[in-house]
Amino acid sequence: MPANLAPRRWWAIMPIVFITYSLAYLDRANYGFASAAGINKDLGVSAGLSSLIGALFFLGYFFFQIPGAIYAERRSVRKLVFVSLILWGACAALTGVVANVPSLIAIRFLLGVVEAAVMPAMLIFISNWFTRAERSRANTFLILGNPVTVLWMSVVSGYLVHAFGWREMFIAEGFPAVIWAFCWWALARDTPREVKWLSAEDKRGIDAALAAEQATIKPVRNYAEAFRSPAVVKLCAQYFCWSIGVYGFVLWLPSILKNGSALGMVATGWLSALPYLMATIAMLVVSWASDKLRVRKAFVWPSLLIGAAAFAASYALGSTHFWLSYAMLVIAGAAMYAPYGPFFAIVPELLPKNVAGGAMALINSMGALGSFVGSYFVGYLNGATGSPAASYAFMSAALVASVLLTLAVKAQPEASAALGAHAHASGK
Repeated sequence: MPANLAPRRWWAIMPIVFITYSLAYLDRANYGFASAAGINKDLGVSAGLSSLIGALFFLGYFFFQIPGAIYAERRSVRKLVFVSLILWGACAALTGVVANVPSLIAIRFLLGVVEAAVMPAMLIFISNWFTRAERSRANTFLILGNPVTVLWMSVVSGYLVHAFGWREMFIAEGFPAVIWAFCWWALARDTPREVKWLSAEDKRGIDAALAAEQATIKPVRNYAEAFRSPAVVKLCAQYFCWSIGVYGFVLWLPSILKNGSALGMVATGWLSALPYLMATIAMLVVSWASDKLRVRKAFVWPSLLIGAAAFAASYALGSTHFWLSYAMLVIAGAAMYAPYGPFFAIVPELLPKNVAGGAMALINSMGALGSFVGSYFVGYLNGATGSPAASYAFMSAALVASVLLTLAVKAQPEASAALGAHAHASGK
């Protein structure tokens, strides 16, 4: 596919992808600000139960990944995301009116359920529109919704909590998803064939390029075979460990910063934002280089190793060196986010289209389980020890494990090479 074919795809598709995932991420990450702002005291939540409630989102997220991805792969990404947007916006806003702990638990779990299919569905959506040479950058624009959202959400949530309270913050940050659902429905289409703004020649060119890529990938009969493949199993374990670090960091950074300093909520919001600004820059650079060189693994494990080292350094510095420890957290945050684009480009290059979406959902569901573990244990360790030091050590160890698992993933032989070898062995 020529590099200059249908450049309009980027301007038409990437903004709606970015905004959709941004809204999903907003509604899962702002609980950390409510926790720092007194939701536990207002509802009578203990420190241990608080970490469990913060993490419950990921348990709902874990269970409904694969069914949602199968629907998106076989039916329609557009329909699935439209319904999900309305439901998760409503759940997020309802968090602001909860009156007791059981209702908070139910809402957090339901929020995870209705957001579960969004990430794999959006990855499937991108694979319908962009080729192998573009996919790391396209994935990065999707996942940039994560750090960019936390970047502005950290500042806005800090002000909202300071001016109004945590209830009003949840309500104000929940409704945009419901409104955006109708924009998504008007703008999104499942495949290039369904839009009017591409020429017939462009549509044929995209279809031909995507079909040619599929011809080079070793056939896989069904999901069971794909899920058992060594590469998928290792990527599941890798993403589990990686997500422990990421979501332990995302959910509890505001509390860690507020408890480690004499700063108020507004200043805490600004300090919480800086790691995500650095993460945005790092993600763009790494995804561009990965697509340019057509290399994936070599851009994943070094970034995670830097993140592990930064957490370890923050642990070694301790609470007596707040600003140096904070600088290490900024580095850790940027390094953990940097390789998302290359990472999610690995699966469509290993597995054919009929199973790639389900495999990405399985990997993402294991990431959700890791996110649950990270969210729960980081919150638990912070409460039990009265210091974030043990949390830093825990997140550092998880990232080291993810580095080792990344290095263990081997590329599968391509179909063309396998067929050629078979023909040679048969004497044809």
